[in-house]
Amino acid sequence: MAPQPAKPPGATNGGPSPEEIKPIGPPSGLSAIPSQYNSEQGLRQSMKHIGYDEAREDGYRLKGIQLIDGVRQSLQLPVKTFDTAAIYYHKFRVRFPSNEYNYEDVALAALFVACKAEDTIKKSKDILCAAHNLRQPHDHKTPDDKTFEAPSRFTVGLERHILETIGFDFRVQYPQKLLIKMARKMFPREDTSNRAVGKEFIHVAYDMSIDLYKTFAPIKQASFTLVLAILELTALLLGTDPEKTKEFKKAAAWHSDRGCVLETMLDLLDLYTQFPKSTKVGLRFDLKKVMDVKIEINNLMAKEKHQRYHGWCDRCAPDLLDTRSVTPGSATSPATNPSLPGSGSAKRKRAPSEGTQRFVFDADEARREKDLVARHFNDEYEEHEVEVEEPIRDPEPRHPGRNNHSYRGHGPGHADFGWPTGIRTLVTGIEVDEGTGIEVTTASAVR
Repeated sequence: MAPQPAKPPGATNGGPSPEEIKPIGPPSGLSAIPSQYNSEQGLRQSMKHIGYDEAREDGYRLKGIQLIDGVRQSLQLPVKTFDTAAIYYHKFRVRFPSNEYNYEDVALAALFVACKAEDTIKKSKDILCAAHNLRQPHDHKTPDDKTFEAPSRFTVGLERHILETIGFDFRVQYPQKLLIKMARKMFPREDTSNRAVGKEFIHVAYDMSIDLYKTFAPIKQASFTLVLAILELTALLLGTDPEKTKEFKKAAAWHSDRGCVLETMLDLLDLYTQFPKSTKVGLRFDLKKVMDVKIEINNLMAKEKHQRYHGWCDRCAPDLLDTRSVTPGSATSPATNPSLPGSGSAKRKRAPSEGTQRFVFDADEARREKDLVARHFNDEYEEHEVEVEEPIRDPEPRHPGRNNHSYRGHGPGHADFGWPTGIRTLVTGIEVDEGTGIEVTTASAVR
């Protein structure tokens, strides 16, 4: 006969259930819920915290995205890998200043992580070799070259920091696929008369979707908002028939907000007016045309009573400070990173609240766990009023040979500590005041 399995402790009558005997205690680390989007105000607060120099960092942001796009085209990677790498790059640069990590190292590491996330796997040496051949086309090398061994180890080490920065949240929007579908809706294939116009429209809109990742719009807005902004701005720049984009101006019907669409359009126009040479679309149009469209959108925003940045709070706006940023070191060497051996730069210190983080994707489960753990960390106090009867002390016996005269209160620092040593009191006489009837004792001190 086979032996019977042992019964669990909760199976006995009156015993505790398995849930009750399971030990309950605080987790080994901190819990953090990743956020896919951020507001303009939240981004500025993060940049203020790291000492973000806008005039300098904007150039590094554009160069980093251009490097990612160039290496992506050299390795023939799909555009979705570029989108993912650009978002990882922006999130990392907002948290870490440029004096800790070189922007080229971060861009290549972000592309390396994006290749894994999008299942377009490339080795770190392949990415580093492609970047080297773009920078130095006369010195062509292969991925097996020994010069890429140390940078490869550094890129793999930087991968962990990128994963912590994004909170292991690999959700990324890809507006290009939706953009093509909505552009085809504007210019159907059956309409042969507008085929050339639709082809030009799609080319400009697609390049604009690449330029969009040179701004912070992809980490602020959803896919429908990005696509609606690209379609409307392209139509304004090309002078397309307004009837083509009439149905797309109802943002609520496309799961978006009109203020967010206008904000994204102004972000693109700021990019084309300030850095036209670093974009794909900026040099195709005259600067005067771009400025006229920008003025038109500003007037439209004032007419519809929208803020420049959606959800902006004037009371919570951070003060503008004189931030200073250190110029990073050589772009061809990863020695600017403090994690490398022999680096002289100071390592980044974690905040006291960081520690080891656990990233939770279920918000309800994270709240339940937080309430459960709070019992082990919260200090709770209770106040009780208790009436206690204290006995009255008996008066102390008087010392013989001393009267009741007290020296307490005769001046600051004086107390009734008794007569000084070596002084005797002589009672010379007792007199009675005729007016009050009070006995007055006359005494003298003899040392």
